[in-house]
Parts: sequence; structure tokens; C-alpha cells
Amino acid sequence: MIAGRATPDGTAKFIQIRRAANGHWRQDLGVTLSSVGMGTYLGKWDDATDAVVATAARRAIAKGVNVLDSAINYRFQRAERSLGQALKDGIAAGEFSRDQILICTKGGYLSFEGQPPADPRAWFEGTFVDEGIATFDDLVDDSHCMAPAYLRHEVDQSRKNLGVETIDVYYVHNPEGQLPAVGEKEFDRRLTAAFRELEKCADEGKLAYYGVATWNGFRQIQGQDRLSLDRVIGCAREAGGEKHRFRVVQLPLNLGMPEALLVPTQELEGKSFPFLTVAKQLGITVFTSVPLLQGQLLGRLPEPVRAKFPDLTTDAARAIQFARSAPGVTAPLVGMKTAAHIDENLAVVAVPPLPADAFGKLLRPGV
Repeated sequence: MIAGRATPDGTAKFIQIRRAANGHWRQDLGVTLSSVGMGTYLGKWDDATDAVVATAARRAIAKGVNVLDSAINYRFQRAERSLGQALKDGIAAGEFSRDQILICTKGGYLSFEGQPPADPRAWFEGTFVDEGIATFDDLVDDSHCMAPAYLRHEVDQSRKNLGVETIDVYYVHNPEGQLPAVGEKEFDRRLTAAFRELEKCADEGKLAYYGVATWNGFRQIQGQDRLSLDRVIGCAREAGGEKHRFRVVQLPLNLGMPEALLVPTQELEGKSFPFLTVAKQLGITVFTSVPLLQGQLLGRLPEPVRAKFPDLTTDAARAIQFARSAPGVTAPLVGMKTAAHIDENLAVVAVPPLPADAFGKLLRPGV
């Protein structure tokens, strides 16, 4: 197990040996972070993809990315293991050190072992119910569990997969999916219990910070799975007191899904604001997902939109530039495997983020 975590000194050293334009590096979570992170969601669950992802992670780090994001269920634990291999090999080769990289992962969805089991119910019963880790009553939609003992098990398994003693950021993965099934009162109880266990894990040095990675929760004004950031922080405060470690949220943001930036989904002191505005006021770090809308934006940006990114030549880079330039966003997380896509996506490293006035014009058609 690789000791340590991302540190101020380590991340400061990381940026000294990697060239980047002004604005690429951000001070957040007490360390220096890249304005683009690497995601690891999609891909086949096979050895060939494992090797490709491990190689891609090292290439992304070499080009100025020090935020790595995964989840235990991505490719049935293989995504985490690929990052673990990249960390082990890259550190051994002297390419970087553990204290230079922010490692983030998630738990909540069932995490099969390398591939789907023949009988998922029997697998869950044998792996978790029989071991006293979780019950079928803890399971929602036959796929999601955030019982305290289950999350502790997942934290330990993720640490093993990644080969690290300490995970920098650990998310409860899409907790809002439980809301329609259990109701607000039970949901708050479950989330508070989950946070209390993660506080214990932080006390034990297994993670530094925790948060929630969401899909629908923070992007809608109404809905059965709508989340209030203020209430979620209230659960963290109940779990860990005023010095709780709930510090991070992940949610979608792209040119086709701008709700976090524009839609007043959150209430604070009796007024409604967009999520990013409230997150900034409450001191929450924000990473965003699907900046390319899983490829749906590529080749589809209107020419007037493309014209607002004069320093970039591809829709991929333009979409990433939009997300990294949004006020309140630390970094969008981009899935990438091939050398060509890494180079294309990370063209933004050599270009400053959009200034506020230029970014504002993106949001006002005709300007």
C-alpha cells in the first residue's frame, strides 16, 4: 500500500515541472490541482482495457493532470485497479510521487468482482448479508447500498484496488437514487449514518475528505430525487460536528446540461440560487462530470459557439474549456484512453480558461 496523500508541498512540486497556461492550476482542498481531471467510467471489463487505462493515466499525469477520478463499480472494480497500476508503475519510474496526485473514488453501487456474477442476488447475499455487512433492506433498486458497514467495506476494497493507504476524496455515489424509495426522513437518517462512518474512516487515515457524487440531485428545482446542499451539509454536521470532512460535490455540467450554473435549484437564507453559487458560498469544492456529454457534443457545436473558442480547434477541447471556465468549478473530469484523445482533450492545458466576460457571452445567445 502506497502511503501518503496529496499535500501542499507535493502538488506545488508537481506544477513546477509541468508547463501550463495561467489559470490551469487551482488552489483547493489545501493543495494545488489541475483544472482538468481524468475520469475512468466507460470501457470493457477486460485485461486489454485495464492496460490501456493504466497507460492513459500516466500520460495524462505527464501532461499536467493531477486529479484522478474513479468508482468501485466502474468496470467492476477494474477502473480502480487500472489507476492503482498506473500509480505503482509511475511512482516506481520516478514520474511522480503519491503526494502530488489527488485520488478520488466513490462507493454506493454494487461492485461485482471483475465481471457480473451469474446470480447477483446470491452474490450479494454471500458477500454482504451472510457476513453481516448489509441486508436486503439496505439495498435500493437491487443496486444501491449506503449502509455504514457496507461503505466501510467499500472504502477498504477501494484502497486495496488503488494500492493506497489514504483516498483523498471519497464520494457517496448518487445517493439521491434512494430518496424516492425511502422518503426524506429515512434518507436523511441513512445519509447521516453513512457520513458518520466516513468520519470514522477519516479519523483512521483511510480518507481525507468525503462528499457526494450526483447525477440528478442538484440539477432540478423539483423532483423526488432532488437534493438540498444545505440539508446534505446538515447531515454532515450532525455526523461530524462543525469540523466535519464533507468538502466535495461532483455533478454534471456541460454545454447541453448547464443547470448547475443557470437553474436556481438551491435555497439559501430564503432565496433561490444555482448550485454553483451556493456551493461557493458554503465552501464546497466542485468537480464536474460528463463535460463532453459522453461524446454527444462532438461535431454538434454550432459555428457561433465554436467561434467563441478561438484558441481551440476541436469540439472536445471547446467543451472542456467551457466546463473548466465555469465560476466555482475546480475541474471537469474527462474520460480518455487513447494517446490521441488525451492530447486532444488536454490541449486546454496550454490555453488560459475563458475570462469572465467571454464566458458570460457563451450564456447569452446573440452576444
